[in-house]
Amino acid sequence: MTTGLPLVVGVDGSDGCLPAVDWAVDEAARHGLPLRLVHGSLWERYEGRTPSVGLDRPAGQVRADHIVASAAERAVRRDPDVKVSTDVLLADATDALLRAGDHATALITGSRGRGELKGLLLGSVGLTVAARAHCPVVVVRGDKAGLAGTHQRILLGAGGPSTSGEAVRFAFREAEARDGVLDVVRAWRRAAHAPPDAPGRNHEEQAGAEFEELLAVAMSEHPGVRVHHSAVEGPARKVLVHRSAAADLVVVGARRRQGHFGLQLGTVAHTLLHHAACPVAVVPQGVSREPLA
Repeated sequence: MTTGLPLVVGVDGSDGCLPAVDWAVDEAARHGLPLRLVHGSLWERYEGRTPSVGLDRPAGQVRADHIVASAAERAVRRDPDVKVSTDVLLADATDALLRAGDHATALITGSRGRGELKGLLLGSVGLTVAARAHCPVVVVRGDKAGLAGTHQRILLGAGGPSTSGEAVRFAFREAEARDGVLDVVRAWRRAAHAPPDAPGRNHEEQAGAEFEELLAVAMSEHPGVRVHHSAVEGPARKVLVHRSAAADLVVVGARRRQGHFGLQLGTVAHTLLHHAACPVAVVPQGVSREPLA
């Protein structure tokens, strides 16, 4: 990551956001970036600016300020060398993060937030932000090993050229910053009309050629990154979920279509966000962002 824009992490005062704060601090330290803690609150809409009884400020404002101050204190304790700033935006959580993402290197969220139903695999805020943001979004989820980064392995799901260029660059930067292996996987499936005993060698060779074309530029720009790439037969979503158990971060691309305002998230990314055993980075293709003034 070389933009100089901050990493933005959404905080809401829930236990679910704490791993996201910790992960974001470590990520900011790895890349030498500032960290911006953002909380979205609509307290003013419901309470106005009249101070609450016994307080010199409205209770909603007090709660919002406490949430970002507590998160900042946690971040500083984890790494005092990371520059930390805080913001309370007068918007709901999703809109606040999407707005902040226009001036961010990446957005980082927890897998579930305050008020989410306990049985949900992924909260609505994380899912919507990952599907709509114009910058990379990392949803912090998974087991202890994946969260701690002990595998020293980044997993990249290689898609087509229309979705994977930015994801490839993102994955190489991550592997380089962590001095880890980049495990690039392209899943393929035999054509439905092919007979069961048809050889699959041609499919493997075609996938291998696509690998080389996709990775050549990034490998020349990051010659120190150790790359392992393979073509695996099977549905991409299942292959990547399985391999995420041995990764510290899984990276997939996404395409943002101009003029489309709904959720823009493929089935592979959607499945990983719900089931991966490590944090998931969804990297949109072809959207530029302006730095902070």
